[in-house]
Amino acid sequence: MKSRIFTPLFIGFAASLVQSCSKPPEAATKSADQLQGKLVLTGSSTVAPLAAEIAKLYEAEHSGVRIDVQSGGSSRGIADARQGVADVGMVSRSLKDNEKDLQTFTIAKDGISIIVNNANPIKRLTDKQIVDIYTDKINNWKQVGGIDAPITVVNKAEGRSTLELFAEHFKIDTKNIKADVVIGDNEQGIKTVGGNPNAVGYVSIGSGEYAATHQTPIKLLPVEGIAASITNVTNGTFPISRPLNLVTKTTPTGLQKDFIDFARSQQVQDIVKEQYFVPAAQ
Repeated sequence: MKSRIFTPLFIGFAASLVQSCSKPPEAATKSADQLQGKLVLTGSSTVAPLAAEIAKLYEAEHSGVRIDVQSGGSSRGIADARQGVADVGMVSRSLKDNEKDLQTFTIAKDGISIIVNNANPIKRLTDKQIVDIYTDKINNWKQVGGIDAPITVVNKAEGRSTLELFAEHFKIDTKNIKADVVIGDNEQGIKTVGGNPNAVGYVSIGSGEYAATHQTPIKLLPVEGIAASITNVTNGTFPISRPLNLVTKTTPTGLQKDFIDFARSQQVQDIVKEQYFVPAAQ
């Protein structure tokens, strides 16, 4: 009697189990579709183009998700994440001691390069020459072996982590920098130097190397004798390198966590390399 009662129940359960196990793709799709909503990312102009490309791929896999990426500098990324204005901040440097309240997630690595126009015959500058150029002690290219022409000094705006790392490495007080042109993002710096044969600036190596290999008339100068290249950032020999981070106010959950995990996964390493950055070690 027990056998007659148990058998149909077991058969029904087994059939149900087989049926549910036979639909993993559909179940996975449903799970992805359940991730819905909008994320706002703000901050570093170095991280923003990379984050935007990662966001496009993520949106393609999650039809109910929209990701808004806005630049404005690492300081904005820190402030917006803290204040809840942004779901995720973008910061192209390590966090300072007074920022350690934030959660940080490295998605790539980069360096900072000095750039000049291709028409400029200068092939290298010493650290002292760079300091003297940016503090107006040297203001003509002939003083460093170039042509007789005034130097156009291009500097990053306050709040940009590229400025902070540049000043830190060359031990320059930012108040002493005498700039002819102040720019915001890397693209502005590259266009300014590419359009002015007498200009000098500094930008993300990833951005600079990409531009230089895509017909923009700039060249990257070595620092301390080490060629400015992603290869040398990768092998750890370039002297001015930095992490590219995503930051959050609290431990990420839900859509926020899923996107950050995606941005640090093997799935996006090709995008990281295409943007001329170094994938973060996992």
